[in-house]
Amino acid sequence: MFKKKTLSLSIAMVAALGSSYVAVAQEDEQLEEVVVTGIRGSLTQALDVKRDNTQIVDAIVAEDIGKFPDNNVIEAMQRITGVQVTNRGSGEVAGISIRGLTDINTTVNGRNIFTASGLAVALQDIPASLIKQVDVYKTRSASQIENGIAGSVDVKTQRPFNFDGSKVVVAARAINQEQSDEIDPNISALASNRWDTSSGEFGALVNLSFAETNYRDQSVTPGAMVPFATDDPVAPFTNYERIFLGKGGVTENPIWTPGLLNGLPSAAGSTLDVNGEPMEYLLGRDAIFASDFTGKRERTAANVSFQFAPNDTSEYLFEAFYNGYRNESFNSLLFSFADWWGSYVNDPAAANLEVFPGTNIVKSRSVSNQYMFTSGDFGTGKTDSYVYALGGSWDIGSNLKVKSELVYQDSEFSTTFAGMRFDKVGYQLDVDFNAGGGLPAYSFPDNPATVGVDESDLTDLVAWNSAQFYDSGTRSNGDATTFTTDATYTTDFSIFTAFDFGVRVDNRTAAEAARRQGAKNNAITEYDSYNIIDGAYNGAIAIESIEGIASINKGFFDGEANVPTTWAAANGHYLTRNIGEMRGLYGLTELPLINGFDIEELTTSAYVTAKFESELAGKAIDGEVGLRYTGSETDMVFTDINKELLNPTVDNSSSATADTSKVLPSLMVRYHWTDNLQSRIAYTETLRRPAFGQLNANINYNEDVTNIGYGTAGGGNPDLKPTESQNYDFSLEWYFADSSSLYGTLFKREIEGFVIDFRRQVQAPKPDGSGIGTYVLSQPFNASNGELSGLELGAVWFPENLPSVLDGFGVQASYTALESSQTTPVTNAAGEIIETKKTDLFGVSDESYSVVLAYDKYDVGVRLSYAWRSAFLNNYEAALFANPLEVWRKPESSLDLQVSYQVNDNLSLTLDGTNLTEEIYQSYYGENGSTTNNFGSALYSRTFAIGARLTF
Repeated sequence: MFKKKTLSLSIAMVAALGSSYVAVAQEDEQLEEVVVTGIRGSLTQALDVKRDNTQIVDAIVAEDIGKFPDNNVIEAMQRITGVQVTNRGSGEVAGISIRGLTDINTTVNGRNIFTASGLAVALQDIPASLIKQVDVYKTRSASQIENGIAGSVDVKTQRPFNFDGSKVVVAARAINQEQSDEIDPNISALASNRWDTSSGEFGALVNLSFAETNYRDQSVTPGAMVPFATDDPVAPFTNYERIFLGKGGVTENPIWTPGLLNGLPSAAGSTLDVNGEPMEYLLGRDAIFASDFTGKRERTAANVSFQFAPNDTSEYLFEAFYNGYRNESFNSLLFSFADWWGSYVNDPAAANLEVFPGTNIVKSRSVSNQYMFTSGDFGTGKTDSYVYALGGSWDIGSNLKVKSELVYQDSEFSTTFAGMRFDKVGYQLDVDFNAGGGLPAYSFPDNPATVGVDESDLTDLVAWNSAQFYDSGTRSNGDATTFTTDATYTTDFSIFTAFDFGVRVDNRTAAEAARRQGAKNNAITEYDSYNIIDGAYNGAIAIESIEGIASINKGFFDGEANVPTTWAAANGHYLTRNIGEMRGLYGLTELPLINGFDIEELTTSAYVTAKFESELAGKAIDGEVGLRYTGSETDMVFTDINKELLNPTVDNSSSATADTSKVLPSLMVRYHWTDNLQSRIAYTETLRRPAFGQLNANINYNEDVTNIGYGTAGGGNPDLKPTESQNYDFSLEWYFADSSSLYGTLFKREIEGFVIDFRRQVQAPKPDGSGIGTYVLSQPFNASNGELSGLELGAVWFPENLPSVLDGFGVQASYTALESSQTTPVTNAAGEIIETKKTDLFGVSDESYSVVLAYDKYDVGVRLSYAWRSAFLNNYEAALFANPLEVWRKPESSLDLQVSYQVNDNLSLTLDGTNLTEEIYQSYYGENGSTTNNFGSALYSRTFAIGARLTF
């Protein structure tokens, strides 16, 4: 199943521990208890969580998080065994998977929380400074919420009874995002105390956090592949002409089929049928484009907790949790087509064409009279999420413990978007789609025949014309009222030690609304009369701005590739500040937000578990067996936004209902081979409910914006069922010394009913009412099954008896090997299944590892951490092109460093850096296409920070 080096690595990890530590583990010597703090102490606490839990779980604890250069929960989790992170951008890491799967149930203090209309919270919205502990559950007890086939993440915040008395912590960090060249603040404060009163013990805690991030992400991307004629075409084609589905854009009896899983054949000499005659073709890119994405993000979070214990048998808790998100982003886009659609018969630039050896794939070429544009796009995002919880716990007699809680939460997320294009027909584009290492190189040469005009100068404002204007916005919101009751009854009945049982009732609502208005063209007919330097329009409408309507960037891609470094684009900041005037200039008015769907879902769950202890072959054995029932009733109302805009006087809504129920068994057994060696075996079942947006029955039609001959369309499916997973786990854990452990897990997931998009070609009325258009429609169905199996290895080792200079050195390491498959139906243009393909699961790297070198002695703590994951299938490209459908990510890595110094008992200082090697993150088409089918290359910032933490 796994490669030989997997076994070699596991043997090496054991050997590295040294035979002397085997002897230490076998000693039966009673040691004096020593309280370990610092880096070693936090890792020891995490091992204790893993060791003492019946389930397979990994953890990070508060001091562990505080000692790392982490701004949010996801960044803190990337060193956990089996956890992979991705989507590093906008100054942070935003994507997470457990054992390769991204469907993760997220809870805060055991409560299921979400963002807006989603099913889960955006974990990056939770600051690391608010956290006491994070538990990552890889097996699921029947007592836990059933959602999330990948696993469950429970974030624990601080509470006043966690401290002996008064506690105040103030921390601040100044963070430099190198590409944005800004200094960002990250500030947090905690105040907690507890008091003995005549009515009982009372505690109060307030935890606040604020973080600002200025970011700059830069990417350069060759466009998708499309077929071209060669210099020996078949009529009616001419030299190097682009081959549309049908000559002149006719889609009946298409010449080639877009959206093939493996793309069109790319061997040299491959042919297409043109009027019954074979014609060789070339696979060239349709465009080359660059994105300079800048922005500022603010996150505010607050946690308030009150605890009251009137006596030894009862306790009451009130908590409120808030997280807020504000983001402004500006994308300056430079886009040039690389596929002149006419003839190159009389164009000498056509001779500048090179293919990769042995293929028909174009490596480099020149294009004359290419259409190109820049776009200045400005977006805002805003989230406000509130969670309120009131509960209590009671000891009833000597055997029964009951706890109950009522939770209400409300979350809203809204966006706005404004964008404007400048365009022109260029003189010439010279482009090498892969000049080395997957990076393209391209330029726009000057025309020697023109005097006084430099076509290579992309900042020449007079050369650009005004073009389309876009204006849109969204709003999504959700709320939930949840009631839970859980009870534990301890017993000595036979082998059983306790029975747990409980119920959970959750009433959830979700809604999404949108307004879309775009592609309004040619507001300014005489572009040179619009002085875009100072923003004064010399016509009927005056727009004034200090910055003006144009924005010119500089230093793009930091010299990492031979690409344009500066260009002029519409100033998105200006557009947004003057949105009313811009709409008037284009003859537009603000459209209303129209609800696309409203959903209400009632979920009822109940469970019972039995904990047991016994002996087998003279060794202790314990575990848990349980059943969980869950059922949901969903009422859905959908509104067709396009129809509502055209005719709001009629009812454009429809409704649907769905009922689901499932009984989920679980079994976990732990066997204690020795006091320090234990194994676990588990069988569990979990499920994933479809996202509310996937249930939306409406279909949105998007016009053809690249003149390919057809548009795209997408919609949901109210008949979607939950995806179900049967999970098998076996682990072996050896705690061979204090603060040290070696552990491994074999696991398997059998998954039924993956939701995948079916694509087919349809004819439908155009959204603007101008006639019938052709669209490639995608809709989700439970049409795929998958399997995931793997091996995890992990170690924490703090050697003893090292020389003085090395005393305090430790290593934390983990390795994960995964093997995945998914059956994917392949459809023809009519949507009929013609074959089934087996592919990798999305987001699954075959291998990943992380290594942390730690040094913790006296007042100094140092951690150097490196994380790496192999290439993985990320997504499918739009089904419009001739390249392979799969988009793969190249291997990803990150090197981080953190140094701390304890000045005294109250003050500590930190210095840290992330992404120190300034990695370029890349993608490509097809599993083996990194050389010939390279796609995007993105450059993200290194960060450096200094900080101080004051405790008293």
